[in-house]
Amino acid sequence: MKRPPLWLSNHPRRVVLLVLLAVLPALALVVTSSGSSDAHGTPMQPASRTFMCWRDGLTSTGEIKPINPACKAAVAESGTTPLYNWFSVLRSDGAGRTKGFIPDGQQCSGGNTTFSGYNAARNDWPLTHLTSGASLDFSYNAWAAHPGWFYVYVTKDGFDPTKTFTWDMLESSPFLTVDHPAVTGQVGTVEGAYKWKGNLPSGKSGRHIIYMVWQRSDSNETFYSCSDVVFDGGKGEVTGVGEPGTTPTDPPTDPTATCTSTRKATNSWSGGYQADVTVKNTGPNTILGWMVEFTLPSGQKVESLWNGSATYGGQQVMVHNADWNGKLAPGASATFSYVGSGGALDASVPVCTVH
Repeated sequence: MKRPPLWLSNHPRRVVLLVLLAVLPALALVVTSSGSSDAHGTPMQPASRTFMCWRDGLTSTGEIKPINPACKAAVAESGTTPLYNWFSVLRSDGAGRTKGFIPDGQQCSGGNTTFSGYNAARNDWPLTHLTSGASLDFSYNAWAAHPGWFYVYVTKDGFDPTKTFTWDMLESSPFLTVDHPAVTGQVGTVEGAYKWKGNLPSGKSGRHIIYMVWQRSDSNETFYSCSDVVFDGGKGEVTGVGEPGTTPTDPPTDPTATCTSTRKATNSWSGGYQADVTVKNTGPNTILGWMVEFTLPSGQKVESLWNGSATYGGQQVMVHNADWNGKLAPGASATFSYVGSGGALDASVPVCTVH
């Protein structure tokens, strides 16, 4: 397939191996986005900022409570929804464009304001430790499989992560270009990925950003990502995820904040149904976010879900509000819906919590 022209034409620390990829399947987590686009993905080796911060903040309950200072700051600015959608740093109108399309300082978000917190120029983002010139097994998550090209850039010598990232800081040509790689693993999970082997750029040392652009060949949709790396002789080790190694402190909560959730079938058929789940703020004050939890009977699963962002662990389903329906005044309600398969809707009542 003919490759389109490149748009960038102006031409005591705790080490966590990025055997993240080996650890992640054990979490048995699957996330469903409420966004309108059906194609998603982001680098997992070397990992992007959103993927790293998702791993940093993910708790056993499915909530996201970052520990890394940069990740905490990003969540303070953009909320947790971007991390439930860590694979969605995209522009539907991107058409492979970079310089001249995305403003300086917005490269890591792709100019997508939902992810603006991940543009911050700072030196404490989680890092992947690499060796300049070495061969690396690259991995790019395929939340949905689509054909396309991958362009892999690196910043110029002397890059300073504390200064606003501009296009002039990036090498004008990619050090790797990958043409329509095959997808491996189960698409729609952290195991689904495009994988390729390539050599890292030679002559690099110290801190850098590896910048990747995934340009679909079947639409204008384009994905953008920043992976913070340090060329120090490393072999893919990761630092900054879960550091400084303490359990995050829960933020102060309003003891009077409460919510309820009710569920009803709006349609049913042999072996399946569609249900609405309504969340109501039953407290005296406005709430800024909610989570609903329920357990599906054995053999059932959620086929699709909208107006919420869900995390799955076995038969347990945890649904967080979407960007637009988390804020509820006293007495106000929000509704998300899903399609279930493998049986009829059971009579259990979902549990709602405020966060």
